[in-house]
Amino acid sequence: MESLPSVSVIPSLMGNKKLYIGTLLADVCSHVLRGFGDLAQALESPLGNEYLNSGLMPQLPPLQEIPSPLDQSSRPESTPALPSFSSQPEISRPFTLGSAPTTLKRNSSAAGPYRQSSLMVPTSKKRLSTIGISSPLGRLYKMFGDFCLLAGRTEDASKWYTEAIQVFKVSTQDSIWHASALEGLATIAIIDSWSAGQGLHSSTATSKEPWSQIGERLSQATALYHKTSTPDNEQVHALLVYLYSLCVLRHATLYFSVWSAKGWGPLAFTAMLHPGPKPYLPPTLAHDGSQDWVALERLSHISTVPRSTVASILSQIHGPWLLHLGARERISILQSTASMFSSLGYKRKQAYILREVLGSLLDLIVCGREEDGMSQPTAGLHSGLGIHTATPAPGQSWGTVGIRMSESSQGNESVLFVLKYICKILGIDLEAVRLIESSDGSRPTSMTEAAVISQYEQEETEVFQEPFGWPELQVGVVREAVAVAEALPDYPSVAQFALSALKTMRSSFDPDDQFRLHSRSVDALTIAVRRGDRRSIDYWSGRPVINIALAPLPTIRLPIEKSTSMLRSKGNSQAVPLLLTGGTDPFLYNPRRALAGKTSSVVVQNEPLEFLVTLQNPYIFDLEIQHLSLSTSGAQFETQPTRYIIPANSTIDAVLTGKPIETGTLTIRGCFVQAPGGLKREFILPLHTEQEEERITRKKNVLACEFGRYKYSGIESFPWHKSGRRESKQLAATSISSFKFLECKVVPEQPLLRIRRTTVTHGALMLYDGERTTIRLTIENISAHSIDFLRLAFDDSTIAPAQQALAEGSLSVFDTYETEHRLINSPVFSWDSEEAKVIAPSQNLTLSVDCFGKVGCTSGTVHISYSYTDRKESEESGVFYVRQISYPLSVTVYHMLECHAMDILPFPSYVGNTEFHEQLQTGKRKDLVLNESWGWCLFSVEVRNAYGLPFDVTFSRVDDDEAVATTSTTIPPGSMSRIIIPIRKMILPEELITKPIPTLSDRQFVVAKSDLTAAQQKVQQELFWYREELFKCVRGQWQETGGIRSGELSLRDQRMTMHMLEALRLEAAQVELTLTTGDKSAEPIPKVGGRYTPAANQFVALRARVQNLTESPVVFMMDLELDPIESIVYEGILTDIALGRLEPGQVHEFSLGLCFLATGRFEISAQVRPFGVPHLEARVARTSIIVSLLDS
Repeated sequence: MESLPSVSVIPSLMGNKKLYIGTLLADVCSHVLRGFGDLAQALESPLGNEYLNSGLMPQLPPLQEIPSPLDQSSRPESTPALPSFSSQPEISRPFTLGSAPTTLKRNSSAAGPYRQSSLMVPTSKKRLSTIGISSPLGRLYKMFGDFCLLAGRTEDASKWYTEAIQVFKVSTQDSIWHASALEGLATIAIIDSWSAGQGLHSSTATSKEPWSQIGERLSQATALYHKTSTPDNEQVHALLVYLYSLCVLRHATLYFSVWSAKGWGPLAFTAMLHPGPKPYLPPTLAHDGSQDWVALERLSHISTVPRSTVASILSQIHGPWLLHLGARERISILQSTASMFSSLGYKRKQAYILREVLGSLLDLIVCGREEDGMSQPTAGLHSGLGIHTATPAPGQSWGTVGIRMSESSQGNESVLFVLKYICKILGIDLEAVRLIESSDGSRPTSMTEAAVISQYEQEETEVFQEPFGWPELQVGVVREAVAVAEALPDYPSVAQFALSALKTMRSSFDPDDQFRLHSRSVDALTIAVRRGDRRSIDYWSGRPVINIALAPLPTIRLPIEKSTSMLRSKGNSQAVPLLLTGGTDPFLYNPRRALAGKTSSVVVQNEPLEFLVTLQNPYIFDLEIQHLSLSTSGAQFETQPTRYIIPANSTIDAVLTGKPIETGTLTIRGCFVQAPGGLKREFILPLHTEQEEERITRKKNVLACEFGRYKYSGIESFPWHKSGRRESKQLAATSISSFKFLECKVVPEQPLLRIRRTTVTHGALMLYDGERTTIRLTIENISAHSIDFLRLAFDDSTIAPAQQALAEGSLSVFDTYETEHRLINSPVFSWDSEEAKVIAPSQNLTLSVDCFGKVGCTSGTVHISYSYTDRKESEESGVFYVRQISYPLSVTVYHMLECHAMDILPFPSYVGNTEFHEQLQTGKRKDLVLNESWGWCLFSVEVRNAYGLPFDVTFSRVDDDEAVATTSTTIPPGSMSRIIIPIRKMILPEELITKPIPTLSDRQFVVAKSDLTAAQQKVQQELFWYREELFKCVRGQWQETGGIRSGELSLRDQRMTMHMLEALRLEAAQVELTLTTGDKSAEPIPKVGGRYTPAANQFVALRARVQNLTESPVVFMMDLELDPIESIVYEGILTDIALGRLEPGQVHEFSLGLCFLATGRFEISAQVRPFGVPHLEARVARTSIIVSLLDS
C-alpha cells in the first residue's frame, strides 16, 4: 500500500469507522483546496496569465512547466523559461452560433474524432516569443471566482466575478468568459438562497421574485454565448455549443423548478439540485392527474411562472448548431430537453425532440456497425439479412460462403418504445395491429368473444371516426418508424408498423406508399419466419368479408317441408299436386304468407353445401388470404380452408364448400381469415334483421351527433381517448346471443331420383289444337333409400298469364269463369295417380303423362315430387321432406280449326215431311232422323280450316255421355263449312238458372264488379246456365284426313244470345196445327211434300191442339196469324184467344173455320203464351204450317 499514496487503509479493528471516514474526507478536501491554491498561484504569475489569454479556449500546460512567480520589481528584465506549448492557437474565420457549416448534414455524426476527447483542446506549437508580457486580468479574476465558488466562499467568489465582469465589459473578445462569469453569479445567488432556506444564514432575500435577477443573468449569458465569434475550428465549435446548451438548460431548469414547486422554496431548490434526463419531480407533478390541462395551468397561476415561458426558454436550445456536438453529448442535451417538455405538458414538442434523439441513436448504431465491419452486404442479398462474404485464405479454391453476423437485440425494445410513444403523440397508432408472441412456438388463434363483438361494432361505425393530426407529418413519421425498425433490425415490428399504418391511415397514403409499406411488411414477415421468430401479426386489413349467403341448392336436391297429413290424402289426385307445387291461397291477402318465407334454409345431411362469401380489398395492391374458412356452431360441419387473392380495389365472390355431418340447426357465424404470417381471426356477420338495423342505426346516430361537435384540447383529442368520453358507452353491452346469424336446418338423408329416359325427342312436343297424346318418363332411384311417396305436378306457359289476369281482378264474372275453366278442366298435362309405386334403390319406374294441345302454350314442365316417409323422425315431428325433379318440355301447338258464328235455329217446317225422312234414313245422315217432330231445334256453327292440311270435323249429339247422332264434313285448307245438327230443346229448373255464375277456385271474399241491374243479371245468369247445358249435349271432334291424329274442337269461345236462348229453351206449352175438311167427317187434308193442299173456295177447319207442359196450372192465350190474310176468310177472332186454365199435361183443342179465296202459298202461324205468370212469359210456344193451293 505504500506504493499507492492515494489509497488510505482503515483497519477493520477500528470501532468508530465514521470518525475515520470523516477525517479522510476532510483530508481529501484539504488536498483539493491546496490544489486550488497552487493553481491560482501559478495562474497569478505573468506567464500563467499569458496562458489564460493565449486563445478563446486555452489549454494550460502541467503546473510543473509553469515557472514559479518571481519578484518582478527586482528582476524586471528577466524572462521565465518558455514551455513546450505555444499559447497562441491558429486563427481562422469567425464562427457564430447562428448558423452551422453548410457541409454538415442531418444524419451525419460528429462523434468520430471527438468521442474520447475532453473539453480542452490541444494547441499547436509556436515560438515563445509570440507570448505577450502583459495581458488583461479578467480571465484570471474569473478563475479566482470559480475557485472561491468551488471552495464554498460565495462572498469572495461574487467579488471576483464582479471584478471579472467589469474587465469583460471593456473587452469584447471574451464574451464566452463573460457569460461564464454571469453563470457563476447566478449560481452564487441560488446557493445563497438555498443556504438561507436551510437555516445556514439568518438573513433571507426580501425580493418578491428572487429568481428574476438570476434569470436575467442567465439570459445575458445565453445571449453572449450565442453571439460569440469563433475561429473555424470544429473542436472549438463543439465546446461552444456545449456551453451554450448547458446555459440554456440551467436557465430553463431554474424556471421549471420554480413552476413545478409552486414558487421559490425548498422543493424548487431540490429540483434544481437534480437536473438531467430524469430530474426530480415535486409532488405536484408526480401524481396521476398531473398532465391535466387544469392542473398545469393551476401551477402556472400559483407560481406566477407561465409554462409557456419555460418552454420558450427551452426552445432556444434547439437549432442547427446541435450538429457540432458529438452524438453522446447531443443525445444527453436532447433527452433533458424532451423530459422537460413532457413535464410541462407539451407532448408534441417532446415528440419533436425525441425524433432528434432517435436520429442520433441511429447514427451511433450505424457507426457501431461500421466499426464491426458489417457495412458491406453481399451483392444480390437483402441488406436486412446481415449476410456477408467470407473470403478464403490465399491459395484455397472454395466457393463464396454467406455468413450472417450475430446481431444483438439489446436495447431494441427501448428504441421501439420511444418510437411508439412519438407516434402515439402525433396520433399514429403503431400498435393498431397486435403483435403476439407464443411461448410454445405455435401460432395463437382467434380473439375472445368480447373482442370479436367490439371489433364488429367498431367496423360498423368506422365511418364516424374523426381524423386526427396532420396527414403529411404522419406519413413522414411512419416512414421514419419503419426505417428505424428495419435498421435495428426488428422484422416483426417492421411488419406491425407498416400494417398498422395501412389499417388506420389508408386514406393518407398515396398508391406508391401503400404498395411500398405492404411490400416491406411481406418481406419482413418472410424473414422473421425464416429466422424462427415466434411473434405473429394479427389480421390487419379491416373487414375483408362483407356478406355470406348460402348458394341455392339445385332443384333436384332441394328438400321441401310438407305435413304428414298429405300422406292420408292420396285419393285426392288434384289437391296433392297443387299442394306440392305451392298450392293456391284461398285468401287474396294472407299475412302468414310473409312469415312463412322467413324460415331458415333446409339442407340435407352428408350432402355438400356451397356458400358465397363476398370479399373486399380497398387497397391498391392484391390482398392475399392464406386461410379462409367458415365459422359455424350448432350441428357439426366439415369444411376445408381455401386460399384466395383479392385483386386491388375490387370485390369478389368466393365459394366455400362444406358438409353437415349431423342433423340439427347449423349456424353460420362468419368466417375465419388469416393473412400470410399472421393470426387466424374470426369475423362475425349477423343478419341485417330489423333489430340489428335498429341497434346499428341508434349507435350511428349517437356517434353522428358527437361527430365534430365537441372540442377536446391537446392530447385529449386522440380518438382512443375520446372514445371513453362518448355517450355511446351508455348503450347496453352487446352479447353474441343478441345477434341473429344465417341458419340452416339440417334434415336426415333423403333419396335422390333421376330421369333415365323419355319418349320425347329432344324435349320437344308438337301438337294440334285440342289434340291429346301420351308421353312416358322412366325414372331411376340412384340413392340408398327407397322412395315410398311419389306425386306429379305440372306447369305450362298458359298458367301464369291466366293467374295474373285472375289476380288483377279486372275480368268480368263470365270471363273469370272461362279462365278458371280452362285452367282446371283443360290442363296441358295430367296423369293417373294410381301409377305411383314404391321404388327401391337402383330400381326404375315408368310414368305416363297425358298431354293436351292448347293454343298459346309454348313450354311446360313436369314436376316429380318424391320422398321416403317411413321414418321415426317424421312421425314425431309431423313433417316430412320431399324433393322435386323437373323435366322441361318445349311445346308447339298448331292452330288449325276455328269455330265461328254459333247459332240455334227453330225446327224447320219440312222436318215433318215423310219423304224427307225416308231420304235421310237411306243416306249418310241417317243419324239425324228424328222420331218426333216436336221439341227440337237446330244447332249450327261455322268451322274454318286455317292450316295447310284437310281435316274431318264431326259434331255429335250427346245423351248420357254417349253420341246418339253425328254429322261430319271434310274441310279443305283455307275453307269454311257450316255444320248443322238437331238437338232437343231443354228446360232448366228455376232454382238453377237463378244461381250466380260460379267460381271454380276456392278463393274467398271476392267482391263482384258489375254495373248490371237485377233483370240484366238474371238474363246473364240464364244465358250462362243454358250455354253450359248446350255444351254438354254437343261435342265437336276432328281428325286429320287420311291420318291417325285426332282431337277435340272446343266451343268455349262461342257466346249465347237471347235469340239462341229462345230457340233452345222448351216452351211452356205444346201446340200443333192441322187442317181438316169442314164437314162433319173432319177428315185430315192430305200433305204433299209437307204442305197441306186443300181446295180453293171451300171451308176447311183449322184445328189447334194445346198441351200444358209446365208443372202447375196455367191460363194460356193464343194468337193466330194468316199470311196473306187478304185471300183468307175466317170465322171468329185471331188474337187473344182464351184457351182457359189447363192443368199440368192437360190438352185443349180449338177449331177455326177458314176459306182460301185464291190459289198460291199460304202460311198459318200460331203462338200460345201463358197469361199472368211472369216467370213463364218468355216461354212462348210457336208453330206454323204451309198451305199450297194449286189450279185445278
